[in-house]
Amino acid sequence: MHDLVVVGAGPYGLSIAAHAAAAGLDTRVFGRPMASWRDHMPAGMFLKSEPWATDLSEPTRERTLAAYCAAHDVRPEHGVPLPVDAFARYGLWFAERLTPPVEEREIIAVAPHADGFEVKAVDGERLAARNVALAVGVMPFVHLPGALRGLPAELVSHSSDHRDLGRFRGADVTVVGAGQAALETAALLAEAGARPTVVARAGGLRWDTPPAPLRRGGLAGLRAPHSGLGTGWTTWVWSELPWAVRRLPEAVRAHIVATALGPAGAWWLRERFEGVVPVRLGLRLLRAEPSGAGVRLTVASAGGRPEVIETGHVIAATGFVPDLRRLDLLDRTLRDGLRTVRGTRAPALSGGFESSRAGLFFAGLLSAPSFGPAMRFVHGVSFTAGRLTRSLRDVTGQRPAAAPRMPGQGTDRPVRPAGAAR
Repeated sequence: MHDLVVVGAGPYGLSIAAHAAAAGLDTRVFGRPMASWRDHMPAGMFLKSEPWATDLSEPTRERTLAAYCAAHDVRPEHGVPLPVDAFARYGLWFAERLTPPVEEREIIAVAPHADGFEVKAVDGERLAARNVALAVGVMPFVHLPGALRGLPAELVSHSSDHRDLGRFRGADVTVVGAGQAALETAALLAEAGARPTVVARAGGLRWDTPPAPLRRGGLAGLRAPHSGLGTGWTTWVWSELPWAVRRLPEAVRAHIVATALGPAGAWWLRERFEGVVPVRLGLRLLRAEPSGAGVRLTVASAGGRPEVIETGHVIAATGFVPDLRRLDLLDRTLRDGLRTVRGTRAPALSGGFESSRAGLFFAGLLSAPSFGPAMRFVHGVSFTAGRLTRSLRDVTGQRPAAAPRMPGQGTDRPVRPAGAAR
């Protein structure tokens, strides 16, 4: 029986596997490395986060983004956006050096079994594991507005469905949303020869300001400290103190995750967007239906009369919503028995990222309602991998690996069900 099976090979899965293996745990990790970054983001996109805030994590801190860039003649700079493709290549470089190696097979089922879990791969192999860490990324949680659901894929898609936007050359495309994904997708569509229009409920677009220099006078740094998620004290708390966020009441956490670091465009995108892409703001999407070779959208402003927009295709850049019900690989009885964070459909997690089912851990987007907005970003991987591995080590009896300690490291491990010995 393996100590740990990691499901997912994105930044969170790779980092957890690296920490767990370094701690002496018998670990296996499954998935297509960096799949969402390689397969579900259009060519030409850039990271919104600063390069220094997007390291994957392992205890020696040798496989950083800076180390990868130095070995490949790439220069990551503060205030200069890094191409998504370069970050994906960094993740692959990290995965190639990972022990244990990533097994590029899909896990299709996780079910309770004896004192742990049975994990089934797509090729039929079944494994026994004492613990399972689900780091499945964002793709299971694609969100489409209700009005767009049920329409055929040739008429409606999500922004994560596209690697090559060149297929829309010459077409009218309506992009729904007001965040970075919507604005950058629209800019890329225009640059690919399409005719995009952005439609959003928001009354105005928000644009981030250029980042302050990393080296500033003491007073400026004190007033607005840098963090992995941006500048300012509130952002610093979300970024650097996820353990403290978890101590807040559940309703407060749910509100923070729903509202903090809301939709905004990157400062470097603005000149590529303004004056190029038409924008229709303050519109609610009421209905969508096929119309000829395209889509007829019925929208309405606040208190206004319905209006019809005819378009060739709709791309919903409407994000991802954590929802346990979307995890088809989890045994239904197991999934439905998990405690959730009040006001969400995300699992309630201990200080060590363990769910109410002992031995079942969650990382990434599903952990955001427990630990805050940092879990929506790559920056959260170091905290997650270190905390989760320490929790596992506590119950497996492995000796600590040489890794930095985090503040407030209590794990609050759930009570194990009767007979679930470790």
